[in-house]
Amino acid sequence: DVQLVESGGGLVQAGGSLRLSCVASAVVFEDYAIGWFRQVPGKDRKGVSCISMYDGDTYYDDSVKGRFTISTDSAKNVVYLQMNNLKPEDTAVYYCAADPVKGLCLGGYDYWGRGTQVSVSS
Repeated sequence: DVQLVESGGGLVQAGGSLRLSCVASAVVFEDYAIGWFRQVPGKDRKGVSCISMYDGDTYYDDSVKGRFTISTDSAKNVVYLQMNNLKPEDTAVYYCAADPVKGLCLGGYDYWGRGTQVSVSS
């Protein structure tokens, strides 16, 4: 069974930075797609940034391009999301998710973490 555990959320002022971490089961780093989704109350979960462990391709939602960076450390089984120049609209619960066959940041991933809250004050 694939396990995903997020950490690194918190409260930050607009313009600040946070780094989210997701410790994942080792099998994910063989060839899964893994990444970060976010959800605000009343809205659907949306893909923010994902990476393919098969070929290294990455995806970023337009709203975070140039501000967020996804990276991995396969030796530690960790996926990171570095978030810079945070905006109040980035406030959401951020989930780490992985899937063995689906494309980058598409919905319906098989495996999900419990989420970590990110709050950005203006």
